[in-house]
Amino acid sequence: MDLNSLLRSLIPSFTSVGLLLSYFGYLAIFGSVLPGKIVPGATLSDGTRLHYRCNGLLSLTLLVLLLGGGVAAGFVSPTVIVDRGLELLSATFIFCFVVTLLLCVAGSISHDKGSSLKPHVSGNWIHDWWFGIQLNPQFMGIDLKFFFVRAGMLGWLLINLSILAKNIQDSNLNRSMVLYQLYCTFYILDYFFYEEYMTSTWDIIAERLGFMLVFGDLLWIPFTFSIQGWWLLRNKVDLTTAAVVANCIVFLMGYRIFRGANRQKHVFKKNPKAPIWGRPPKVIGGKLLASGYWGIARHCNYLGDLLLALSFSLPCGISSPIPYFYPTYLLILLIWRERRDEARCAEKYKDIWAEYCKIVPWRILPYVY
Repeated sequence: MDLNSLLRSLIPSFTSVGLLLSYFGYLAIFGSVLPGKIVPGATLSDGTRLHYRCNGLLSLTLLVLLLGGGVAAGFVSPTVIVDRGLELLSATFIFCFVVTLLLCVAGSISHDKGSSLKPHVSGNWIHDWWFGIQLNPQFMGIDLKFFFVRAGMLGWLLINLSILAKNIQDSNLNRSMVLYQLYCTFYILDYFFYEEYMTSTWDIIAERLGFMLVFGDLLWIPFTFSIQGWWLLRNKVDLTTAAVVANCIVFLMGYRIFRGANRQKHVFKKNPKAPIWGRPPKVIGGKLLASGYWGIARHCNYLGDLLLALSFSLPCGISSPIPYFYPTYLLILLIWRERRDEARCAEKYKDIWAEYCKIVPWRILPYVY
């Protein structure tokens, strides 16, 4: 594809804009009306708590069934996302840019004193636009931060399904694509099955909603996490049985660590006395968990996440670095985030954090880092 063709393919059409807005509309409507567990969020600095309707798995299931019916009836092409991938990419970017400008303006003129909507204006518009002004802005009763991360994760699944449909249509389905699709689908379904755990993550609790989060949720997650699938569409990889087995082991190890660590943290926040691995939890200063995975490394969940990211790329073989963009980026991101977390925790917990670091000296990978 030459430069002119590439630029033309980036111009959003009415179809791509309609697809994107219809998708957001579906999530807004059905996310508000479908039944789901109401989960209280973390207690904010003013003592208030937001409540989240965790019906992402039901929303996902219904949408896939509706789209499947549309494909069967001939109303929707199963490869529409692949066919209009660059259009949807640019349309999503424009949406992120416009929405965060509106959030910046709305936050700047807000006089709300509550923790969720209190404006944090630095005086630097670029800083405020990038990092956000308000913690939990809402639109028509919808918590936008929770909404955007749900849209990104479900969007990743839809892109993968369209890639799979294109691969089958081209009669190129092989082990590599099947493994990639199975890993990602399981990971996404697991995310929505445990969606309530998202309410206790740092992004939801402490990060304000600006371009950094909106772009990351709506564009970065679905479009870059699916790079391996796009690559496999154009490159055939024949994996040996040994490679498949090794890949499965990496995935299972990553999942066990990732899900186990996040579950322990979530349960501890809800009930600090709940047993960890069958034993009473070891707690530092009455606040910091030093049992289970959190007694092995201070950010052990990041290790699980990195192993999972690697398992998504291994089906592509080692002939090109392109499919390994995601785990490489994630490694850099998590080390940067771990450093930010450490600085914030040191400031917040002071001597308690210093004691925790002595008991659990490893940051992510025991005996290495």
